[in-house]
Amino acid sequence: MSTCDVGIEAGQSGAMSDSVSSSSSSSLFDSLVAAGPVSAQVDDTAWLRAMLDVEAALAAAQADAGLLPWEYARSIAEACRDHGAFDVRALGAEAADVGNPAAPLVRALAARVGGEAGRFVHHGATSQDVVDSAAMLVAARAREPLLSELRRCTDRLAELARRHAGTVQVGRTLAQHALPTTFGLTAAGWLTALDAAAHRVRALRLPVQLGGAVGTLASLGEYGPDVLAALAARLGLVEPVLPWHTDRTPVVDLATALGGVAAAVSGVAASIVVLTQTDVGELREEGPPGTGVSTAMPHKRNPVAAVSARACAKQAPGLVAELLAAAEQESQRAAGAWHAEWWPSIQLWRVCGSAVHWLGESLRRLRVDEARMRANLAAGRIERHPTSVDEVGQATVFVDRALEAYRTGRRER
Repeated sequence: MSTCDVGIEAGQSGAMSDSVSSSSSSSLFDSLVAAGPVSAQVDDTAWLRAMLDVEAALAAAQADAGLLPWEYARSIAEACRDHGAFDVRALGAEAADVGNPAAPLVRALAARVGGEAGRFVHHGATSQDVVDSAAMLVAARAREPLLSELRRCTDRLAELARRHAGTVQVGRTLAQHALPTTFGLTAAGWLTALDAAAHRVRALRLPVQLGGAVGTLASLGEYGPDVLAALAARLGLVEPVLPWHTDRTPVVDLATALGGVAAAVSGVAASIVVLTQTDVGELREEGPPGTGVSTAMPHKRNPVAAVSARACAKQAPGLVAELLAAAEQESQRAAGAWHAEWWPSIQLWRVCGSAVHWLGESLRRLRVDEARMRANLAAGRIERHPTSVDEVGQATVFVDRALEAYRTGRRER
């Protein structure tokens, strides 16, 4: 029987009550550091939804294996769909007593299911199985809007690279004027960096977690491996070779992939900031009226979208480092290091999603001043480095190669 047959297909959910909100929200700062669609995929609502989806899928996977009647699996699935029945704030308060949010959720869910079926809620699993599987499910759901935002950036950069393949611009190395290049090649370099970062995120293998108390699935007997496979299939996650309670490679891979996105975004945003400087003036952001104004200097128009992208991206390396530091975990279940992953993981998704969103805004608003590029090139010209188009070497060839690679990649996805 398929997941749909019991109404617990990943992503099928009811509306959350209005009282549920992210514990990390800030009315003053979220418009800057949690902009775009990714943040909503990692908030409290998203985590509750993911944990309930895991519990529903676990019951269905055990029904698949013949470990419990399908009527019990349906009862559990029905209770899991009613997200509004669960008080997130109360669950969070109770989590302090047991060290994780899954345990109080399991108690509340079992009480809601009731009867004999309630005894099978969470059967054979441990709290870490639910939290880790939910983390991977959250990642799978957050990945899609992140990749969509990245595509918005790369599509715009492909357009800029194509349009300005022959627009001569002074190259800058070590913050000094160097030889000529083209703005098309500059944009193509940004394009390939972001596309490579997106590819690493897209290629991530996000495994389900199910090991029971010490990773042996002893409570499920001979059916353990079958339940693990069915659970992975129902949630759309990868079936691992074995439980990974203290092998945090999946978390490390995810963290470094997101860190790569932030690094690529930060490099592009920093370059845009330089090129929009008043004394450079080769680029400018044209946003809605009032965008980028200074309270002290009304004549200024700051590249606020690029600045915001860089500000968000700059927070990622520290969060990646926290997750790498937590990856050393002892024995069969870690004391503290596992718990240390949750907050930096959520924040890393938020700032990376916001960084990509703001970069997309900056690129959408970007205007190229070709005349200023020519003037800057002429101002920095020295006798042995003439400024004819011939001096840009194979810039246009490389632009064509970058665009063809990007087109090919889009067709293959």
